[in-house]
Amino acid sequence: MRHKHLLRLLSGVAFLALASLSGASQGFAEEKAAVEESKPFDVNSVNSFSGSFLAARTADVDHDLDMATKLYRTALEFQPDNVDVKQRLMITLLMNGDFDEGVKIARDLKSDSSVERITTIARAAEAIRKREYRNAQKILNYDGPNDLDRLMNGLLLGWAKAGEGKPKEAVAEIQAMEGPAWFGIFKAYHQGAIALAAGDKSTARSKLNDAVLDREGGAAAPDTFMRAVVALAKLEARDGNRQKALDAVSVGENFISNYAPLKALRKSIEDGKPQEQQVRSAAQGASAVLFSIGAALNRDGAEDIVSLYLQIARALDPESADILVMLGGIAENLKKPERAIALYRSVPENSPMRRLSEMQLGLTLASIGKVDEAKTHLKALIELDPQDVRSYLAYGSVLSDAKDYKEMGLVYDRAVKAIGPVPQRGDWTVFFQRGIAYERQKIWERAEPSFKKALELNPDQPQVLNYLGYSWVDMNINLEEGLDMIRKAVELKPDDGYIVDSLGWAYFRMNRFDDAVTELERAAELMAGDPTINDHLGDAYWRVGRKLEAVFQWNQTLALKPEEAEIPKIKAKIENGLPPIEAKVPAAADAARETLPKEVAPGTATPGKKS
Repeated sequence: MRHKHLLRLLSGVAFLALASLSGASQGFAEEKAAVEESKPFDVNSVNSFSGSFLAARTADVDHDLDMATKLYRTALEFQPDNVDVKQRLMITLLMNGDFDEGVKIARDLKSDSSVERITTIARAAEAIRKREYRNAQKILNYDGPNDLDRLMNGLLLGWAKAGEGKPKEAVAEIQAMEGPAWFGIFKAYHQGAIALAAGDKSTARSKLNDAVLDREGGAAAPDTFMRAVVALAKLEARDGNRQKALDAVSVGENFISNYAPLKALRKSIEDGKPQEQQVRSAAQGASAVLFSIGAALNRDGAEDIVSLYLQIARALDPESADILVMLGGIAENLKKPERAIALYRSVPENSPMRRLSEMQLGLTLASIGKVDEAKTHLKALIELDPQDVRSYLAYGSVLSDAKDYKEMGLVYDRAVKAIGPVPQRGDWTVFFQRGIAYERQKIWERAEPSFKKALELNPDQPQVLNYLGYSWVDMNINLEEGLDMIRKAVELKPDDGYIVDSLGWAYFRMNRFDDAVTELERAAELMAGDPTINDHLGDAYWRVGRKLEAVFQWNQTLALKPEEAEIPKIKAKIENGLPPIEAKVPAAADAARETLPKEVAPGTATPGKKS
């Protein structure tokens, strides 16, 4: 498929750029290990070039950008002309949002070919921000072979020409830009946005429609697709074409459900409120270019290059909510929650994404142990808008992690009332999580209907099939139907080690030990290092007479740090093995449950991201 080709290309470019910019292609693993072993230290205690440089690299690898910046500056005090340190300091400053400082170094390094792509973007962004559009065009002159660089330069050049007062020339030059098919959605959106900013509604409408009709391009660049949808809907609304505006919103809703900006936009259009375009200037347009490409690159392993693009985009459009939210998500992925919280808090209060940022903020507070603060924060969001189901999902996630299943059940009861008598397909998560809450409280008569409702709304949802099917098998009821459900879940997600583990453990509970071994061995391959799966595999090995392998697996389980309550049980099995098989598998209602399926934390509907 075309979008997969685009993502592979972009990912490759990101990797090459990251390696060349940071110089970290060699020794990265060693530096990462050094970070994990390192201890906090006083930057003022560093008294040599080598000490400050190596400490800066360690901080860099750990994404401690503030510390890395201080230490690179210290290294420069010892060797002011060291180009390598200047390169690293520039990149760290730009990634950390210190654009003004970073671009000063970019000007000094403009002739350095090893960082030319970064210095070009930073210097061009600065020129556009200062409205020095002719200077920006000179900087952006590029005739190299790289598709991504040609696309980025071409689009930025277009916005520089538009800023100079030549929007028609800008649109024409972007149209003439040659490249692979995945250029299409980027070209169409930015042509439409340039025409719209210049007041050329006819061209804007045509190009934005081209972008919205490019579903394959949208799959590869969903954030750009949604920007095109919003721009088109606002254009039609401003022209008095209310139904066309709502039709454009519907296209976006069918593409990504429960997208907060679209929900807010629909209500705003229905209420007849005036619509203001997101991109109204060349600076905001250039920011949109960097956001478009950064968002398309955004995935695990590309955080550095994406952060750099987004931070430069932020310098051009400081209040862009989607940039701030995406940067917050990246900070979370990099295990920098305090940075994420600061970014979420900086989202403008009047933005339709503010509520989403508040939810993410609450979840992040919980992730750093501030559970009571997170609960208070998320409960307040529910009270502010009791009809917003996302708030219940966020709060329910925190309660689930805290194992407060009683409160979790009550919260999801409220969420079901908020949904009303006619739930939609996307509401399956609410019923699924309510089922989990009551199942964990061993109130099966309330859990089972919720699981069934979730399955009615989304019949092929593998997590629901797995959870309900396993629960039936575990309780020794509806055995064949339950087993069929788990098998179907495995067919739908064959690479999910937890679901494969459920199938193996279901076979074990039904005394089908050979089948259990087959599935549990596969689960152990898929989820290497999971203590529960290793424990299950040990049990299955014991039952088929492979006792040495069973003891080995149980010892492995102990080494993998299982839950504290499981340790005495595992040690007893290592000492004595498993007891003889009982004539009948005990029902879970009459005996302590051994192991339940892994729970999936509810998501928060962020476009393009975590959940």
